[in-house]
Amino acid sequence: MAFKNLMPSAKETPREGKTEHPVDLFRDEMNRLFDSFFRGFDVEPFGGRGATFSPKVDVVETDKQITVTAELPGIDEKDIEVSINRDSLTIKGEKKVEKEDKGKDYYRMERSYGSFSRTVPLPVEIDTEKVDAEFKKGVLAVTLPKSAKAVKSVKKISVKAK
Repeated sequence: MAFKNLMPSAKETPREGKTEHPVDLFRDEMNRLFDSFFRGFDVEPFGGRGATFSPKVDVVETDKQITVTAELPGIDEKDIEVSINRDSLTIKGEKKVEKEDKGKDYYRMERSYGSFSRTVPLPVEIDTEKVDAEFKKGVLAVTLPKSAKAVKSVKKISVKAK
């Protein structure tokens, strides 16, 4: 029975910069597995690439207003800044979390910091004097009433079947 070498050697022919050695293939597959596992989370382990907080935002438009809802768990209202310009709404903030745990024989401190910014484009003119923002239980709801000009400019078109 022949012993097969499991360690890659320099003599192997690289294919697109990689070898087809079993150890290399196994390592590549494990990397893909971990990358795909952490892809759906806001933060990858060990501060990996893409380690940022980006709040989830829902936008709902009706005939008279646009409502933007953002999930901001663990953030205080004093750490949130909402601004509007001619054609966009911007939500900025900073997340600061410190957890301290002391015991007889141990001490643990965990800290998590990060800033975020989300900009939502506005498809119509907004009455900026009537914009309202409410923060309750980690959810920010911004109500943006459409201007009278934008409400009047909507024209319904009937659809005819042939």
